[in-house]
Amino acid sequence: MTFLTDWQSFFPQLLDGLKTSARLSAGALALGMPLGLLLALGSASRILPVRYTVIALVEIGRGTPALVMLQIVYFGLPAQGLSLTAFISATLALALTTGAYASEIIRGGLQSVPQGQLEASGALGMSRMATLRFIVIPQGLRVAIPSLLGLAILIFQATSLAYTIAVPELLQAAYSVGSTTFKYLSVLSLAGLMYLAITIPASWLTGRVERRLARHV
Repeated sequence: MTFLTDWQSFFPQLLDGLKTSARLSAGALALGMPLGLLLALGSASRILPVRYTVIALVEIGRGTPALVMLQIVYFGLPAQGLSLTAFISATLALALTTGAYASEIIRGGLQSVPQGQLEASGALGMSRMATLRFIVIPQGLRVAIPSLLGLAILIFQATSLAYTIAVPELLQAAYSVGSTTFKYLSVLSLAGLMYLAITIPASWLTGRVERRLARHV
């Protein structure tokens, strides 16, 4: 009963934190997914300097922990004269991480398009850009959707790292309540349940989408 009473008391403040986490993950995905597509296309470029540069950027993005990326953007960019709020810094950092991982997922999807379809488009006189736009990208993204949804769940969970730069997301709200009430077990348990309330249905949806798309493969 003590936990239930505490949860009822803590819920409004944690709900505000959850809303911030949702906005943060939405912004990171809105910026990171298109970036991932551009990087995936760049890694397949016939221009060698472009290809190698993109591959290097992707490897750096994937090899740098999200927490380190947050610190670089939040503390590093202001040192170069760019003044950013903590929320914008966290959004950009998570977007860069999203873009790096999404590029590899999308690249795998693009490469899954049968070579025969590419040859057929060439035989029909379609340009390389038209082939990408109407054949490769639509089919490649369809293959990549389940994995991209899984990545979206991981990015939502990664928003908890933003507490290190004082973004008032869910974990930061939980620590704030815990520091004043000293009921860390109650408040962190509630925060965990609120994360689960998002990630479990999202995981179920991802599996459902994957099974539905598999019917047409």
